[in-house]
Amino acid sequence: MSNETTENFWKAFNEWKPEPPRPVFYRLYYDEQGRPITWTMEDLPGNYIDIDLALYREQPRHVIVRDGKLVRVDPIYFVPRLRPNEKEGTPCHPNDVAVVVSPEQPHTKWRYGLDEAS
Repeated sequence: MSNETTENFWKAFNEWKPEPPRPVFYRLYYDEQGRPITWTMEDLPGNYIDIDLALYREQPRHVIVRDGKLVRVDPIYFVPRLRPNEKEGTPCHPNDVAVVVSPEQPHTKWRYGLDEAS
């Protein structure tokens, strides 16, 4: 017992060629200081390194990217802090970093970043 609809179905089914599966990749995107931004399987704009499935599942918190490689760090040795920066940053009063001033006033620019603890 077959009808035209069934025949059309089997004809379409037998002629259908599925798309090949997309390659699976895992990435860690990071900022200019090497701090992780996101762990993803998507192709996003920005700096990234390719990682394996085990690392993607773990997503360790205390890591940094240096020279294109993932480095695990002891959080006590890397401390985020404000650092003076001549080119970019927030203009602050020369004697008090807590007071933000206009760029036209005498100021020191400060920028947030990772630095090795002293």
